[in-house]
Amino acid sequence: MTDAAAPSADLSALSFEEALLQLEKIVSELESGRAPLEKSIELYERGAALKAHCEKRLEAARLRVEKIVVGRDGQAQGAEPADFS
Repeated sequence: MTDAAAPSADLSALSFEEALLQLEKIVSELESGRAPLEKSIELYERGAALKAHCEKRLEAARLRVEKIVVGRDGQAQGAEPADFS
């Protein structure tokens, strides 16, 4: 099994950049048309999982950037990173 086709269980440990790099390799391999059908299906499934992981990481980053702190008076007081723990 190649790096790109590793089990999805390890996705949570991947940074956005690492996942994107793996996804790019998978797309390249699928576009080449050289992989047998079963391997192509495995790669596609891994690619779909990597895409979802990247989207999740991007959404978390967006929320961190956009979290606005609202004071007791209802007015925006500033911004701070979102706490996802």
